[in-house]
Amino acid sequence: MLAHQVAVLAGLTALVMVSPGPDMVIVLRNTLAGGRRGGLMTALGVLAGNLVHIGYCAVGIGLLISRSIVAFSVLKYLAAAYLVYLGIMSLRSAGGRISLDASAETAKARRRTFFVQGFFNNILNPKGTLFYLGVFTMVITPQTSGAGMLALVATTVCVSALFWLVFVFTLDTRPVRRSIEGAQAGVSRLLGGVLILLGLRIAVMDR
Repeated sequence: MLAHQVAVLAGLTALVMVSPGPDMVIVLRNTLAGGRRGGLMTALGVLAGNLVHIGYCAVGIGLLISRSIVAFSVLKYLAAAYLVYLGIMSLRSAGGRISLDASAETAKARRRTFFVQGFFNNILNPKGTLFYLGVFTMVITPQTSGAGMLALVATTVCVSALFWLVFVFTLDTRPVRRSIEGAQAGVSRLLGGVLILLGLRIAVMDR
């Protein structure tokens, strides 16, 4: 029974991870801006946000949020505003250069910013609440033990972490970064536009 639940959850998580969304865009943006460390710190922030979603969904708060029009609306408008803000910042930095060899001091100074951006980008996204509520409702049953629930949580976190590792390391290979460097202004504008569109999409979405 537990093996089946783990397999189902791993498959669902993988499908969600490969679907483009705000998390993927912000990790992509920060990997290009801050290199491998910037991407990994952003992904770590996203994973921390996932753990928060999992935690409050597990204790039932997520259900209350999903059923409260006011709480859900506040959450989605905050998420929309944050994505639009990040998009505008990306558009404003479109004329800058992507450094392939950022200094250790510069990377360390920006590490906290990358983590915070990943965390808030994820935690403010109401789709995270709905996803984990749906997963827990479908996969976790009253018969699931505490150890089983921990195994399921570990499964979704490990699948997510593996995806981000592959994504960031692939994106940060020198051939990929060299190809992007030649069109960096356009890439920054594209990512900025995508972030703004995602923010607007979240603002108008229904539950």
